[in-house]
Amino acid sequence: MTRERKAKAVTQPTQPPPVDRLSWGDTIFLNLEREGMPLNVASVCIFDGELGFKEFFRFIKSKLPLVPRYLKRVVQPPFGLGLPSWEFDPKFDLRRHVREVTLKHGSEAELKALASKLFSKLMDRQHPLWDMTLVPGLKGGRTAVVLRMHHCLTDGVAGVGMMNAFFNPEAQVPPASSLNMSTAARPGDALASLTTGLVETYSEFVKRILSGLNDALTMVQRATANGGGSASSDGNSIPAEEFSRLLPEITALTERLRFNVVCHGPQKFAWTEISLGEVKTIKAKFGTSVNDIILTLVTSAFRRYLEAHGDPVEGRLLRMMVPVNTRGNNGVDGLGNDISLIPVTVPLDIREPRELLEAVHRRSEFLKRAHAAELVGLTGGLVGLFPNGLQALAGPILSQLPITPFNLVCTNVPGPQFPLYLLGHKMLRWYPYVPIGGEMAVNCAILSYDGMMYFGFSGNVHAAPDLRRLEDFVQDSFGELRKAAGIKPPGKPAARRKKNQSKKRTQAKTKLAQPVNGSASKSVDIAVPPSETETVAHSAVEKEVSPQLIVQ
Repeated sequence: MTRERKAKAVTQPTQPPPVDRLSWGDTIFLNLEREGMPLNVASVCIFDGELGFKEFFRFIKSKLPLVPRYLKRVVQPPFGLGLPSWEFDPKFDLRRHVREVTLKHGSEAELKALASKLFSKLMDRQHPLWDMTLVPGLKGGRTAVVLRMHHCLTDGVAGVGMMNAFFNPEAQVPPASSLNMSTAARPGDALASLTTGLVETYSEFVKRILSGLNDALTMVQRATANGGGSASSDGNSIPAEEFSRLLPEITALTERLRFNVVCHGPQKFAWTEISLGEVKTIKAKFGTSVNDIILTLVTSAFRRYLEAHGDPVEGRLLRMMVPVNTRGNNGVDGLGNDISLIPVTVPLDIREPRELLEAVHRRSEFLKRAHAAELVGLTGGLVGLFPNGLQALAGPILSQLPITPFNLVCTNVPGPQFPLYLLGHKMLRWYPYVPIGGEMAVNCAILSYDGMMYFGFSGNVHAAPDLRRLEDFVQDSFGELRKAAGIKPPGKPAARRKKNQSKKRTQAKTKLAQPVNGSASKSVDIAVPPSETETVAHSAVEKEVSPQLIVQ
């Protein structure tokens, strides 16, 4: 009897592991991508001290078992029917994903040029869609890491959560992971894979339809209960006057601005940062939100940019696509995209900073109370119902049509408010990157980290060749807002003042002591930073090391 049971147990077929499929939202980012418009989320992280490449390579290798998706590639379903799946790359080689680049001078301008070049490239879809580039030898004895991940792999919020696998909140170097993982590609029967994919895709399709109908019914019920208006989360309806004043502005067609052109590459990347503490002081002073202040600064910076080019701003609007995290209380540990969008439309001709902040706050609150994110999420869900094969054919074409639903993307991602470390080296700065696409040829990402807010501006080189002017315009706008809130500018430290005064006295004495005939004069080399249009040359040294991840 026991032998029969054992025989049955041996002959009983084992259940295949569940297929790790992309979601509808993830697939859209995959299908919209084309040459000249890579859809990657990325960041430039700057650390103190010098990081060695071999040590860095071994460390990343030890952490890969914590992020299985970093070992998987995207596999399309047979005949394009159903959703793509994540499957382990049978030819995985870590040297494809972790590289080292040495800059000629180690300047910030060179680092920006390198990041721009990396962000302009498409990733190889035959392998996992991520990479890291170590950049040692920066001025000041620092090291940078440029990280890229395809948007189908993660959104900005989940991307920040993924960094926990590599960065540590303590300066001590963590022990190497002892986890092991088989990365053998699962041989599959094409017919079985097609059948399973269709069944799972149809099931997900039905769920999305039912969810969309439920969301639509909920919106109708809210509108009916409030006499055709909308209600806030606490049940308060939007005043009719406010509704009638803002609705035409929100529903108006988006007007193209000078940087709303079809993206064809290459790209430029610019960055700057401001104090999160001062932003919170302004928030408390005027009773707004941190996001309101960010949108105010971005609106003001782009107004200055347009005016600097002689473009009129009177009576014109800036429509920003603001991503909203819809994970709720589920945290940021999961991968993939779980976001909706809010279309924030702000007049460009408001120059007084406090008035502009109030205008942004009113519009943001209106959209929240009108449940705009839910409406946009419902629309996006319906778009995602188109078959994957049709999306793959239509996506690259649609991304080149002269359609401008928004002027730009502005995403604000909250990061950890404590320092992070990589192999014991403190991360000093963390600049985020959001991809450009369609006719949104300039976008902006903001990331808060360790008491600062880091701005990253991504732009098509033909649409905004002087993208870095936005760095100064953000600082100018923030200075005006700080002044309106009564925040005094940071004073010069006494030591620095004395040093500057001493330097001026020395220069004055040197000038007086110079002979008239110039016989004792000396030539002095002055380092001039690269200009905006200069192409920064760098020697790319991609070093290979013998250890590599063993595929089992």
